[in-house]
Amino acid sequence: MLFYQRETKRFDENYSRSHYIHPLFGLDGELLTEEFPADHPHHCGVYWAWHQVWMREKRIGDAWSLRDFAWDVQDVKVIASDSHAALEADVFWTSPLWTNDQGVRKPFVRETAVIRVHRASRDMRKIDFDIRLVALEDGLRIGGSENAKGYGGFCTRVPLPDDLQFVSSAGDVEPMTEPVEAGPWMDFSGTFGEAGHVSGLAILCHPSVPGFPQPWILRRKTSMQNPVYPGPHPVALLREDPLVLRYRLVLHRGAGRELDLDHLQAEYAAEGLQERING
Repeated sequence: MLFYQRETKRFDENYSRSHYIHPLFGLDGELLTEEFPADHPHHCGVYWAWHQVWMREKRIGDAWSLRDFAWDVQDVKVIASDSHAALEADVFWTSPLWTNDQGVRKPFVRETAVIRVHRASRDMRKIDFDIRLVALEDGLRIGGSENAKGYGGFCTRVPLPDDLQFVSSAGDVEPMTEPVEAGPWMDFSGTFGEAGHVSGLAILCHPSVPGFPQPWILRRKTSMQNPVYPGPHPVALLREDPLVLRYRLVLHRGAGRELDLDHLQAEYAAEGLQERING
């Protein structure tokens, strides 16, 4: 139902990345993600990235645009239980602009990402993303695009059918150029599969995420969907205290408005933060 891209994959000489989810399939096998699309070849399925990566006053890469940046996946563990299967990836961030005296890249962030896939129940499936970022050097900062949009952080590049609907806790939402304040969850429903049935996915943000509830960058055509964090102003990554970002995808049959997503959001919010997989 999903594939984790551990090895670096290249679109052409300008675009390459690892550490993302594609393909992601719906409950009836419909494809819910796109990879290296022609309009934005730096978009890859379910991913998280930031335009601004600073080491003190030096800019050392652009992880969003896939410039001077790489994810070095050190290890991946897969653990299954009766209720879910989980993947834990240990990843170093590197850049050709941050090296030792011999010109060898030095890792500057250690990331631990846990992707937990729950058993399907009724007409939906939950997938949790726990992302932990720890700086390996002092003075590290990350930020989104340096404009009013501020896009950056957790993203999904989904197909964009003509009947795509955006729904939040307040009802229908109309995408705008700049971020939209629309609450802690957003659903994307439409005709994704060839069978002509409506399905979709919702993104739920955990209240432990800084800036909760985050604003949303939403697009009807040729782009991704993004709960924005931290926006255009960079935030520090620390060596001792990790930045933890938590999101849940809810894959579903039918339109999202047919689910009680407010209840699912409250259920998710009540769950405690787990530091590691416990089986």
